[in-house]
Amino acid sequence: MAGENMIVGLDIGTSKVTVAIAEVRPGEPLEIIGVGTSPSSGLRRGVVINIEATLRSVVDAIESAEQMAGREVKRVVSGIAGSHISGLNSSGVVAVTGRGREITPADIARVIENARAVSIPMDREILHVIPRNYVIDEQGGIKDPLDMIGVRLEVEVHLITGSVTAAQNLVKCVNRAGFEIEQVVFNSIASAEAVLSQDEKDLGVLLIDIGGGTTNVMVYQDGAPFSSFVLPMGGSQVTGDLSIMLRTSVESAEKIKREDGCAYMALVEEGEPVLVPGVGGRAPIQCTREQICEIVQPRMGEIFRLVRERLDRQRMLDRVAGGLVLTGGGALLPGVVELAQDVFDLGGRIGQPSRHGGLADRYQSPEFSTAVGLVLRTWHSGGGDVPGGTERRKAGLKRVTQWMKHFF
Repeated sequence: MAGENMIVGLDIGTSKVTVAIAEVRPGEPLEIIGVGTSPSSGLRRGVVINIEATLRSVVDAIESAEQMAGREVKRVVSGIAGSHISGLNSSGVVAVTGRGREITPADIARVIENARAVSIPMDREILHVIPRNYVIDEQGGIKDPLDMIGVRLEVEVHLITGSVTAAQNLVKCVNRAGFEIEQVVFNSIASAEAVLSQDEKDLGVLLIDIGGGTTNVMVYQDGAPFSSFVLPMGGSQVTGDLSIMLRTSVESAEKIKREDGCAYMALVEEGEPVLVPGVGGRAPIQCTREQICEIVQPRMGEIFRLVRERLDRQRMLDRVAGGLVLTGGGALLPGVVELAQDVFDLGGRIGQPSRHGGLADRYQSPEFSTAVGLVLRTWHSGGGDVPGGTERRKAGLKRVTQWMKHFF
């Protein structure tokens, strides 16, 4: 049985479902004891379109992780993505009412609730409210106002909203697979937890998570999210281009992309041969890595340029002194960092989870960033206590119940 000292992160992606199981003991560091993956076929651009297919992928990935960990999973923390996700900034202000004008947790809760009061369509719901900065009597730059003295308390928050139906279908899939969802977290927030340092967040950093069907983008400034959005494009578009241009199956195109693909022509040596399998019994043909790169580089460049256009409209790149970090399965493509550095004119690196015990070589890869990040975020939000405990579980179930009642 799953004990009270276990956290399970579930990343349901367009091309792959990944799972990370972590064990936590009081006073000891978190240890990842199992990971699992399974091909995903029930999503399109991050949104569930086939519940049965998604359900099977979730079960297969969790069973794989259970076998490695030797534990049984009952509850999970799930990531959510898709082009329906969007972020916006808001602010709230309240008068401090406590004795001696000392700011209490109730004051902080009231000002955050005030900042939540934004007009959004009926088919959308607020997934996250992340405080960025507090202001007490016009004194800004305060990260934690608790117990400080003041008359007027303001807060700047970053709100992340998503589609009600997309979230409902995700919850339904996981429930039908036989698991409870404790919390739903935007993928970029989880990935940032796994791959970004606090110094990068404080300086300002651009995080690009390249998945199979979507590219999640988040800009951190002064230690907190400042902008977030999702593009409905990812690595599957590159695979599709290769399949069409090389006249081969999608499976063969994916294999060629992984083994011989490159997103930056300067890294490709001349004349390197690549064998392309035929379809329908046709004989295989031969091409070169340069020809592969001529297909891959324009599509990856288009994804980065679309991200840059969005950021330029918001004048975001001036705030990014910490450079850019690429993660997700798409970051495994050789040359992707060099291409991104050219497009954004920023220094960059590949982001992958750091070591947290266990079989680190199995999860220290960009494609596990979200699953590991979900575990880390849950652990940190538990204040260092053993996550998965009764109180936190009751709170999580209460949130999900209220959420579903509100939707229906």
